[in-house]
Amino acid sequence: MPPRSSSLRRRTAPLLPLLIGLWGGIGRAPTVAAPAAPPAKSLRLYVFDCGVLNISKEGVERYHVTTAEVGETRMPVPCFLIDHPKGLALFDTGLHRQTQSDPLARLGRIVSSVFRVEFQPGEEVSARVRALGIDPARIRYLINSHLHFDHTGGNAEIPNAQLVVQRREWEAGHDADQIRKQFYNPHDYQLGHDVLAVDGEHDLFGDGRVVCLPTYGHTPGHQSLRVRLDHATVVLTADACYLRRTLEEMHLPPVVDDPAAMRRALELLRALRDDGAQLIYGHDPAAWTTVPQASWMNSRGVCSGDMPHWASPISTGQSSSALSVAT
Repeated sequence: MPPRSSSLRRRTAPLLPLLIGLWGGIGRAPTVAAPAAPPAKSLRLYVFDCGVLNISKEGVERYHVTTAEVGETRMPVPCFLIDHPKGLALFDTGLHRQTQSDPLARLGRIVSSVFRVEFQPGEEVSARVRALGIDPARIRYLINSHLHFDHTGGNAEIPNAQLVVQRREWEAGHDADQIRKQFYNPHDYQLGHDVLAVDGEHDLFGDGRVVCLPTYGHTPGHQSLRVRLDHATVVLTADACYLRRTLEEMHLPPVVDDPAAMRRALELLRALRDDGAQLIYGHDPAAWTTVPQASWMNSRGVCSGDMPHWASPISTGQSSSALSVAT
């Protein structure tokens, strides 16, 4: 039976923003405007980050990782723009712009003690999208992998989109006990968007090219995203798989909602990878250095095209099996 979808809206009393997870970023450079992106004749995937969180010693110990394992203690907060012939879709929105000036007020004492924010004006998701020559008001779908603050912080920057989220995640984000347990902040996601709450897999455009994949475990209703280009498949894992090591060693962080469900999600991601999909991991600093930011992935999964000067220079003659920064 195909998954059911429905639209719903709810309102929840404001709560103090709290969240503990594994987040972070890579080196920064100023954002500048880019030439307008050409209209999509086939699907394109743009890759960029929206904020940096530098994990503290306390956070490293909490998640049982070492500096050697992650390469750096500064880890990416990725966002992805899909330019489909039927419309634009955004997968996750990074940090809230208030964290640029007052992260303590936005994130609260606990999160601020674990993460140091590096997030400058012009790095919020709406600015990133505009730098690609795309008006954020044109975005048709806003897909949240889950409701943690480093994935929904920029939702307010995309006011016209329909919010696409797993039903069980949306319900958890409106349940007082789950809000406390998961450290959700309703101020990040309860903003009046039209909400499409989906159950399981959901084909966003109806052609099999952009599909939400249920990867529960990190939170009650986490989802990843499969993007099928003309000759390549890319899977955006989000927090279903923080690091490459998470997948290779089935090394779960100690703080997850459902370890058994997260293992099943990792098995799904491993199967997709073994079948030839390119995985972009949720918060892997070492892997992120090989993903050219603000570039677009062409039909073979190769990053190419004109980019703002803050993006890494890209070779357009690469194999579809890998993403790499040209040297």
